[in-house]
Amino acid sequence: MHLMLYRTYGAAGVNGELYLKGVRVCYTIELPWNNNQRNRSCIPEGTYVLMKRWSPKYRWHLEVTGVKNRGLVLIHPANDAMRELRGCIAPVMILNREGKGSQSRVALEKLHQLVMPVVNKTTVLLTITSRK
Repeated sequence: MHLMLYRTYGAAGVNGELYLKGVRVCYTIELPWNNNQRNRSCIPEGTYVLMKRWSPKYRWHLEVTGVKNRGLVLIHPANDAMRELRGCIAPVMILNREGKGSQSRVALEKLHQLVMPVVNKTTVLLTITSRK
């Protein structure tokens, strides 16, 4: 399985569109680019492996692995990147402004329905690139 995340960068946050097989799954929000600084920046563009992970806070969720100089980059619910994210990716159903969206839990559930059944059976890749 190969997910594609197409980003649009802004000073107040990064908005994205997440696709599977050419069909948009949801939108995403992230922190603005800040040279990959931990807790202050979105992650660099590239291709990463998604893994299933458990925590008491987020329960079963997805972790973006293989990010240079970073760890615990998660895909979890948030509607305001600057207030709720520390370098992670939040799926949203609606983009409101740079780094802000709504219905994040709905978007996360939609993504989980697609990815969670196969994540331990096959490699799930996430490629992040700029919107051209």
